[in-house]
Amino acid sequence: MDTQNKMAERVKSLKASAIREIFKIVGQPGMISMAGGIPSPSVFPTEAFAKISEDILANNGTSALVYGVTEGYKPLIEKVEVINKNKNIGKDFDTTIITTGAQQAIDLACKAYVNEGEGIIVEDPSFIGSLNSFRSYNAKLYGAPVLEDGIDTEKVEEILKTEKIKLIYVIPTFQNPTGITMSLEKRKKLLQLAEKYDCYILEDNPYGDLRFTGEDIPTIKSMDENGRVIYVGSFSKTLAPGLRVGFAVAHADVMDRIVVVKQVNDVHTTLLTQMMVDRFLEEYDFDEQIKKGCELYKSQCECMLNAMDKYFPEGVTYTRPEGGIFLWVTLPEGINTNELLLKCVEEKVAFVPGNSFMIDIEKPTNTFRLNYSTMSNENIEIGIQRIAEILKESI
Repeated sequence: MDTQNKMAERVKSLKASAIREIFKIVGQPGMISMAGGIPSPSVFPTEAFAKISEDILANNGTSALVYGVTEGYKPLIEKVEVINKNKNIGKDFDTTIITTGAQQAIDLACKAYVNEGEGIIVEDPSFIGSLNSFRSYNAKLYGAPVLEDGIDTEKVEEILKTEKIKLIYVIPTFQNPTGITMSLEKRKKLLQLAEKYDCYILEDNPYGDLRFTGEDIPTIKSMDENGRVIYVGSFSKTLAPGLRVGFAVAHADVMDRIVVVKQVNDVHTTLLTQMMVDRFLEEYDFDEQIKKGCELYKSQCECMLNAMDKYFPEGVTYTRPEGGIFLWVTLPEGINTNELLLKCVEEKVAFVPGNSFMIDIEKPTNTFRLNYSTMSNENIEIGIQRIAEILKESI
């Protein structure tokens, strides 16, 4: 059967996630993978969730295993609203819903509001999961470079002046893949541009709680007085990614359409995991849980940066994150990091090449992403040494 010709046109051009493909080769014995994108399993509150889930199923199992409302488990929504209120997120006109991870919230926002051929401005580079979601709806993607203080707002306005843009998608804090944090001035500017050119901002903030140095910067949503911002958050990086519990905050009129498309997507997010998160927030110290992760990631990030400072050759630059779980490496022009990855895999170390995060994923790049959250400090140093030796041969 010729499945290619029968396939929907909108998905023919989609490529499998390069990160998922890399996972197929990093299971080799002795491989040090810096290609991951998850928080450290060592900080997952497994004992707490074992107790919570046992109690829920033993004493409230029927309620946990039936259908729920699309908007989410009400006690959890109320707790998320309290957490967000402390960050000035959520105005009187806003509504909060629970989603099956932040990824679903991003996908639903695009599905509900972006017509085929309409434009989305994205950071260049940006999160591969969101890029593929946007591609699946045949949106037209326009990239604005990520500078040292965040997205190039001058480039954003240049695009807005000439193209039909529906959404501006950004990860302002500890951006994936660069680890860069957008300045307050640029956050304000983006909101002004959204007002001026009548479009929405989709603010993705899965890493915002994972700050281990520096000062917090207000979210764009916290400055939103007119419902221009659709805000997306997640418990994946603070509790555990496998729970698949995220949330979205948006103007009630905007959220009405998102809820409708969620109904035909998954009906509702799994009630059991929603109840588990709710009970954790009720009975355990969420701030302490976050602090535990931040302390670990600070140590790991410092270890990686110190090793890079020590071993990487001249001509290699990299970001110095204040939080999150990623940093971004830029090599001299002319080096293809896809080819570099093949050499690194032979030496039992892996990363994600930069083209995976670009609009044009076929175009070779001289950049790559490193993750530091899933390895011991010892393996971080060994892995960086291995990459450094290959870089010295290649530059």
